[in-house]
Amino acid sequence: MKTGLGVFIVAAVALGSSWCGFVLAPTLQLGGAKLATVLNSTDTYPTQRTGDATLGLQIYRANGCAACHTEQVRQDGVACEVLLTGLGKNQPEEFKKFVQSLLPLPEWQHHSKELTAAFKDWNGTLPQVVLGKTDKESADKMADLLKAAGCKSETRIYAFGTDIARGWGVRRSVAADFLYDNPVQLGSLRAGPDLANIGVRLADANVQLQHLYAPQSVAKNSTMPAFRYLFEIRKIGSTPSPDAVTLPKEFAPAAGCEVVPKTEAKQLVAYLLSLRANVPLYEAPFTPVISAKP
Repeated sequence: MKTGLGVFIVAAVALGSSWCGFVLAPTLQLGGAKLATVLNSTDTYPTQRTGDATLGLQIYRANGCAACHTEQVRQDGVACEVLLTGLGKNQPEEFKKFVQSLLPLPEWQHHSKELTAAFKDWNGTLPQVVLGKTDKESADKMADLLKAAGCKSETRIYAFGTDIARGWGVRRSVAADFLYDNPVQLGSLRAGPDLANIGVRLADANVQLQHLYAPQSVAKNSTMPAFRYLFEIRKIGSTPSPDAVTLPKEFAPAAGCEVVPKTEAKQLVAYLLSLRANVPLYEAPFTPVISAKP
């Protein structure tokens, strides 16, 4: 009995500190999270999912998709690259001489191999990478030198890492990506690819439905199970259903029949298409690449 009070106090402190660390601290950090502002824009992020996509999150959860897929892109770091976008009054050969003049300078010696390789066989085609995967200080110095030489340049920020190289995303996942998700489906095992940006990578709804019905029809060596109970095989009426899934011959139903997704399949695909973590944020910056208009 003499040690009972001490045991109680120790247990209370242990449980209290655990609660503070695992419940209170995350609540204080993330409980009041607000919409983030997209870099170089007045737009806010994320946008509220549609009704079908919100219901689709629950279908995703009910089918245990998070057991095989994550929704968290990782990155190793962020770097800058400097692109030459205009020569001004300079000619390509003159610019090559300008680059050669930089090589003996101490601050550019560690970039000498990169600069030499970039312009060895360069014929004046623009844009041209001057520096790649460098720090912001070096990028700013190079941009100032190019401006002083009468050239135009652009400095881009990009994330790098294994997940980025795989094409799974353009930046790391951050808390703002999950602001409207309840519950958050982070996942921990990658039996399949990460899905944080699948709405950008695979934006065709029919291909998404095809993948759910017959995974091997989209990815030949896929180990994903088929979710055929989310579809209905029925005879074609007077006209084919506009919702019928287009399938390769070897996965198509019997002649005269069609595969039509149920409401749950449509909602699940709506959720997958809504996974688009592709905007630059303060805590996850990058420079979006905008395709030139034809």
